[in-house]
Amino acid sequence: MKQSGCTVFNDRHFSCENCDGCVSGGFDSATSQIVLCQNNIRQQSHMNRVVTHELIHAFDHCRAHVDWFKNVKHLACSETCVRDRAIRSILAVRKVSKETAEKAVDEVFDACFNDLEPFGRIPHSKTDAKRAYRDFQNRDRYNANL
Repeated sequence: MKQSGCTVFNDRHFSCENCDGCVSGGFDSATSQIVLCQNNIRQQSHMNRVVTHELIHAFDHCRAHVDWFKNVKHLACSETCVRDRAIRSILAVRKVSKETAEKAVDEVFDACFNDLEPFGRIPHSKTDAKRAYRDFQNRDRYNANL
């Protein structure tokens, strides 16, 4: 985040709140704050997934200046970890038809799915996640040698 020009303060950019429905978390672009729904997260592994997902939104907000409310394609691109999840996420946070959500995801899927920043790889396990983080920490050193 810092390399993309955004500073994150744990005590300001993360909030634990009670949420309506079955939402686990969210990213508030107005405050650049990640909200964790404490009443809907009951396991550490679930919280880890929610934090990772919302941090990707925060990263996209900082790096790509996503227009969350006026451009459903931007939202689709940030949600496109997996196509169906992206469609469900859009439908959960915007009043658009399923067809509109599907069209937005379809239009951005290839470009967004291949955007691996900031990790450089899709981590499928804790070992992959550690490698991705190590690669991220060392990428300036690697790029300097090119």
